[in-house]
Amino acid sequence: MTTSTDIPKWYAGQHIFVTGATGFMGKVLVEKLLRSCPGVSTIYIIIRHKKGRTTAQRLEDFLNSPVFDKLRDKPNGEEILGKLKCLTGDVTYPNLNLSEADQKELEDNVTTVFHMAANVRFDQPLKSAVLLNTGGTLNVLDLACKFKKLKVFIHTSTSYCHCDQTKLEEKQYPAPHNPRHILELVKWMDGDLLKMLTPKLLGNSPNTYAYTKCLTEELVSEYQDRLPIAICRPSIVIAAWKEPIPGWVDNLNGPTGILVGAGKGVIRTMHCNGEFIADVVPVDISVNSLILVAWKIGTEPKKDKADVYHVTVNTRYALSWKEALEMGRKHFYDYPFSVCLWYPGGNIKSTYLAHAITAFFLHLVPAYAVDFIMYLTNNKPFLVQTQKRIQNGLSVLQYYTTRPWYFSNEKLYRIYDTLSAKDQDSFYLDQGQVMNDEYMKSYILGARKYCVHEEPETIPYARRVLKRLYYLDIFKNILLALILMWCFYLLVTGLSDRTTGSGSLFNSTKPRDALSYVKFSP
Repeated sequence: MTTSTDIPKWYAGQHIFVTGATGFMGKVLVEKLLRSCPGVSTIYIIIRHKKGRTTAQRLEDFLNSPVFDKLRDKPNGEEILGKLKCLTGDVTYPNLNLSEADQKELEDNVTTVFHMAANVRFDQPLKSAVLLNTGGTLNVLDLACKFKKLKVFIHTSTSYCHCDQTKLEEKQYPAPHNPRHILELVKWMDGDLLKMLTPKLLGNSPNTYAYTKCLTEELVSEYQDRLPIAICRPSIVIAAWKEPIPGWVDNLNGPTGILVGAGKGVIRTMHCNGEFIADVVPVDISVNSLILVAWKIGTEPKKDKADVYHVTVNTRYALSWKEALEMGRKHFYDYPFSVCLWYPGGNIKSTYLAHAITAFFLHLVPAYAVDFIMYLTNNKPFLVQTQKRIQNGLSVLQYYTTRPWYFSNEKLYRIYDTLSAKDQDSFYLDQGQVMNDEYMKSYILGARKYCVHEEPETIPYARRVLKRLYYLDIFKNILLALILMWCFYLLVTGLSDRTTGSGSLFNSTKPRDALSYVKFSP
């Protein structure tokens, strides 16, 4: 190990441009740079008008996020946050729809680009996915070519962008189609026709997100001789381990949605091979990885090809899906949710048939029963639609939990091994300390607070609710057992009556003349 590295010193004086700063990883990246690299000169972020809210209102929402609490509490917190400069724009437009003054400021100053803007919904239509994920990246690349002082361009991809590869190495792979041709196609083609062509275009890609990320990597590679580029491929990003707040998460994507749904008793089955590795990485480790890669690229001579880095689980310490889910199950009951549909339970199923049967009886049947009661009481039914959305979400995640994935990530850890002890402490990666009971506890508490908006003070009440649901669940099981026993009894007695021939010639209690049973021809 060397002791000469000083990453904050390299970032001092840098002018950093971040796209997708309002997203889950984007918030953590901006906060980490401002807090751990206090010498940074400016961080430019781009925000567009959205849902009737102006850029200024969205910036206020951004800064009011709990992510920035540590910075606000510092004596010079306002000064540090003052290094953040918001620009009004949209990556789906040429030059990002920036004003001429903003374009010139970026062209004259920006030294580092973190491109993270993307729509991470897996069920989005192909047109919108291509225009934002691929077309947006093209616009950012074209603008970056005008940056006079650019030292590094970090493109954030995903480790699941080449799903036809069982073992993915840290190198570039060809896309199934020319990204520029697909961009032109979606711009002019009718939406209905494009929808019909989507399955054929996706090929081995499980969804439009993975497909567009694959196309985008091909597009980025076209600029590798003009820009100092690195491609980072994070796997499934989950709640923070240490920073900025242990357990912080602000969305219900992926495993977080499963955690909340299972904790509320809504999800009781999932198609998953419990023996496969759970390739999940906390958001703070993912962001530290991006910062390390940018530092590495920025301190080396420009290469002819873009470097590729996997931000994936450290396989030496990885847990299986079964181990991770069992660890989380223990804490469901210690830190339950105040509002639950039913007592948390259920299990993973290794075969789809077992999952489908269980989902029918434990997801759909109760949903229709509850909605029927809601209808009878003049309330609006909701659970059937909720379960359909849950099933769609499960089907997306289940693609990744029923297949083995092998990602090499030696390059990232080679960077880490060269760092000084101080830099290793500040920009930490997973050395086997993450996936444990303490982290799972903070994950569940974070989901309670930041996703479901239940404060820790509600835990005693939630435990009382869980206790009532527990007894109600026992009563339900006893009632179902009695009903099944009664049905079995009726079935057995019915078969017994048929077997003994009750009411037949040989068991009739009324004497009959045997000749009366003989039919004569006229």
